[in-house]
Amino acid sequence: MEGKTYRLTLCYDGTRYRGWQRLPNGALTVQGKVEEALSDVFGMPIEVSGSGRTDAGVHAKGQVASFHAPEKPIGEILPKLRHILPEDIGVIDLTYAPDRFHARLSAAEKTYQYRVWNSAAPDVFERRFRMQILQPLDLAKMREAAALLVGTHDFLGFCANKHFKKSSVRTLSALTIERDGDELRFTLTADGFLYHMARILVGTLLEIGSGRREPDSIAEIFARKDRALAGETAPAKGLCLMEVRYE
Repeated sequence: MEGKTYRLTLCYDGTRYRGWQRLPNGALTVQGKVEEALSDVFGMPIEVSGSGRTDAGVHAKGQVASFHAPEKPIGEILPKLRHILPEDIGVIDLTYAPDRFHARLSAAEKTYQYRVWNSAAPDVFERRFRMQILQPLDLAKMREAAALLVGTHDFLGFCANKHFKKSSVRTLSALTIERDGDELRFTLTADGFLYHMARILVGTLLEIGSGRREPDSIAEIFARKDRALAGETAPAKGLCLMEVRYE
């Protein structure tokens, strides 16, 4: 099909969706909704490729998708797309891209952020976007462990897929933990993330912060590559895809 490659930047509240990836049987997904809207705009079936498959309940402020479609003015497509999409999926930007651009294959680095409400006070207005932990957390110990996670490692022990066949080596270039009042923000940047990797890393750090394990347990998880040795998978609602970077 002749036409143009488009680059789409999206934000969404993932609360009611079964994740990004299109699923059979009409299950509600972000990709499915975006493809429905684009197909309506172009009057033909349109398939999109996302930079990554965010899990059910995970949010995004900077998800990138690409698709190929007939050439139309951006100023014509964008208002229609924004009008058709539901209020929990927003289009930040739409541009033409080079023909070889692919949202996932061309991605160089992704940044996720995980938010924790570390207080017994009610979290009424942000409860869909952060997990709540009542007990105090040791920030210094969590930062000590985070430093051990940064770098190029085999992260198989932090992956929920037991039958992962490709290389599980990733470079985690940054993992910072900041406190703002009663909120903790874990920001993770890597060249790629394995299945549930970001949430397992955060879950492991939270167990260290609560005193259930020590920072030196990180070394054993890397050495034995055993998911059972790592922490619990933190709930999806606290995670948000913040940015995808390209060369």
